[in-house]
Amino acid sequence: MKEKYFQLLKGQFTEKEDVLTEMINLEAILQLPKGTEHFVSDVHGEYEAFNHVLRNGSGSVRAKVEESLAGYPPEAVTDLCTLIYYPREKTALEKTRHEDKEALNQWYREQIYLLSQVTVYAGRKYTRSKMRKSFPPKFAYVIEELLNEMTNKKDKIDYYTSIIDKIIELNQASRLIRALAASIQRLVVDHLHVVGDIYDRGPQPDDIMERLIGLHSVDIQWGNHDIVWLAAKGGSRPALMNLIRIQARYGNLAILEDRYGMNLRALIEYSQKYYTSLPTFEPMIDASDHCSKNERLLCNQIQQACAILQFKLEGQLIKRRPDFQMAHRLVLDQIDYAQQTITIKGQTYPLNDFVAPTIDPLDPCRLTSEEEGLLAHLLTNFQDSEKLSRHMDFMFEKGQMYLCYNQNLLFHGCIPLHENGDFKSLRIENQSYAGKELLDFYQEQVAICYQNPKVYDDLATDLMWYLWVGECSSLFGKKDMTTFERYYILDKSSHLEEKNAYYELRNEEAICQEILQAFGLPKDGHIINGHTPVKEKQGESPLKANKRLIVIDGGFAKAYQKTTGIAGYTLLSNSYGMQLAAHQPFTSIQDAVENGTDIHSVMRLVESVEERKKVAETNIGQKLKQESQDLLYLYQNFDRF
Repeated sequence: MKEKYFQLLKGQFTEKEDVLTEMINLEAILQLPKGTEHFVSDVHGEYEAFNHVLRNGSGSVRAKVEESLAGYPPEAVTDLCTLIYYPREKTALEKTRHEDKEALNQWYREQIYLLSQVTVYAGRKYTRSKMRKSFPPKFAYVIEELLNEMTNKKDKIDYYTSIIDKIIELNQASRLIRALAASIQRLVVDHLHVVGDIYDRGPQPDDIMERLIGLHSVDIQWGNHDIVWLAAKGGSRPALMNLIRIQARYGNLAILEDRYGMNLRALIEYSQKYYTSLPTFEPMIDASDHCSKNERLLCNQIQQACAILQFKLEGQLIKRRPDFQMAHRLVLDQIDYAQQTITIKGQTYPLNDFVAPTIDPLDPCRLTSEEEGLLAHLLTNFQDSEKLSRHMDFMFEKGQMYLCYNQNLLFHGCIPLHENGDFKSLRIENQSYAGKELLDFYQEQVAICYQNPKVYDDLATDLMWYLWVGECSSLFGKKDMTTFERYYILDKSSHLEEKNAYYELRNEEAICQEILQAFGLPKDGHIINGHTPVKEKQGESPLKANKRLIVIDGGFAKAYQKTTGIAGYTLLSNSYGMQLAAHQPFTSIQDAVENGTDIHSVMRLVESVEERKKVAETNIGQKLKQESQDLLYLYQNFDRF
């Protein structure tokens, strides 16, 4: 096997000396400063704010502009940054502002020159090969020529000027500006980590997925809302009902119908047949959203229908999976249908707005034949969406339960713990899993489920649902999910969802260090979390356990911003250390383009290093070192292969 590998490796080189050249190239790369990593989380379908944070690199782009154009007026810096963030919109605006053609051409010349300067500066720590890869292919040669002449401008000023003038003459200036802006964004941020929850209540998760697919380097740590979508694609019927219910609750059925092409006609007819509008199910729609009376009624009815179907399906699942230890969540079995009350944990509550015409009190979790047919139709419809399949395939391919990367441990929710700090275990089929083993087990089961979408009641598919609601789920992190109580019980004490001990213990450095070591990382590494909004206005800090743990809930969901006081956090890690960015809310693209309005971000130093961190000290560096060793062996035995 090893011999075959080296034979294939040799096929990549014409001469023995070519191997030597590649070894020297790899060694040179190892000595370069590491690229900038950008960490975001909890995007919740809010595309515009997320897209802006990507475009400005959480303030990194502006920092590069200020450094490369030292002494440049702040207003001009803002103007250039806007051009880098939104080159298409900004150039279109400038065309309307410059009625004189020569004045517009002069603006093009100035901007191309400035953008070229910033590009050179942003790429100064990279090899020429990596620089070249950052350029859009159609303009790679032109940009490379421009940048080469930036350093020899005195000698070749006429050559440099002629390139730009020819581009303007051919009406390609705006396209070149877009290409340079894209190159700067790519050079400033080398790699993006999305620490969960791309999906949830926001209206444009599909646009976020398209944006991520277009990035050069990205990974995803699944969040609890992401796993629901993956579970539904993998065949989980309760996950699908939960997913549709959430979209109806927030008035976002257009995501399913218009954006993913899912036909909900059968569900609409079923909902209208059995349910009428009830106050409890009034959709939670922002006042600024234009939603008709009929649309609100439909969301109300669909929400009711999906809730009952969800509780039926969850009941069936809980009964076939006693290992999940969730019998106390058999809510439909705990209802006194004659008295319209429910008994939970020994406490009896009257039910409010509980209408369930398709429930048989003698067998509450049984689906009617009509419901069986409806669910089969909806699941097939969901799984057959080409666009959705492409997005979920990307989510599955790029995603994982956790990631160890450059001495950092990334996961969305928690590591389930007991109150004494021990790892909490899940026992499945006479085998117990805890800590790293538990998350590895979940990872394996996600793969089994996703690769067998036509099976909807096996262990792997049921575990996908458990990851959404289970006590030992690292994505949920609570004892119970009280969806039923929040809908049907007015007593809010029943709505309480008790958090796992992790959320208290993560403030202790020793606990965080134990978790890091359990995942094979050093004590001086970092845990990077999402999932829980940081209530900064109440004095909560995103830096915990002596900075061993960093919470970067992105705060993109507008609903949380009143509670937190800000629009969340993102994190930057470069060769100098780590910086946490606290963001104010995003206004709009129009405001950004016309007025130069950026997301105001306050940077906070997390960690600095005495010597710049090199590529050799990173995950990529470890791979390059192994490649170099293989090349050395090939070089020494070239004639043998």
